[in-house]
Amino acid sequence: MNIAVVGLGLIGGSLCKAIKRNTEHIVYGFDLDSTINSYALMDNATDYVLDDDNISNCDYILLSVYPKATIEFLKEKATLIKKDCVVIDCGGIKRDICEACFEIAKNNGFSFIGGHPMAGLHHSGFKYSKADLFLGASMILTPENTDNISLLENVTALIKSIGFSTVTVTTPENHDKIIAFTSQLAHIVSNAYVKSPQAKVHKGFSAGSYKDLTRVAKLNENMWTELFLLNKDNLIFEIDSIVNSLNEYKTALEKDDAETLRLLLKDGSDRKKAIDN
Repeated sequence: MNIAVVGLGLIGGSLCKAIKRNTEHIVYGFDLDSTINSYALMDNATDYVLDDDNISNCDYILLSVYPKATIEFLKEKATLIKKDCVVIDCGGIKRDICEACFEIAKNNGFSFIGGHPMAGLHHSGFKYSKADLFLGASMILTPENTDNISLLENVTALIKSIGFSTVTVTTPENHDKIIAFTSQLAHIVSNAYVKSPQAKVHKGFSAGSYKDLTRVAKLNENMWTELFLLNKDNLIFEIDSIVNSLNEYKTALEKDDAETLRLLLKDGSDRKKAIDN
């Protein structure tokens, strides 16, 4: 098949490399940075640069750009996409993307499915992309409905052929609610944590817990600002929840209330054990 990848950053570049390594499909790539397009060709991550003349050749189009850019790209290119093409986005939020793109696809006769590859690094850009980035990872799909079983089976087969081990199907609404907790809150907490004045003098005093908690503090502020604002209702709920919990610990400390503190710590530990089982 002919597969296009739009946006050749960490995720898009890794998709190209994974498709090339694991399948016989032809890869068309496109990035706004023409230098990246040339480098991807030289690196054998892509076979052709995607353009308006060859986009109609594509059986699948994977969009790996920011949410607003995803919608704009699909609006601009919709009339050039062939009717049996399947478009899948790889954005970190789903409601806004899916609401707009389901309609665009319906009006132009092709299929659109929301997607979110659950893999990444704390680096960004094509130079950090890896063919094995998705090995063992989960891909979340948010179709408009689950009536078209053959479509979902074909998409799942493609996804697993490039390294993903599991495919999770859910609604855009459920995706955004859960991802606010599992990903977005973690990035905000990590980013805020390193603002302590003690962060400057941590060397020699930090080990695994520090590394675990600060791993995602370094981020792409432009992308995450867009993702956070497009999911602000769910993210604010999660921030309020953790602030309320932290205040319980703080109050126990202020009151020298050892028993309450012990129970709070035990409750958190027990919940972690239950989650992991």
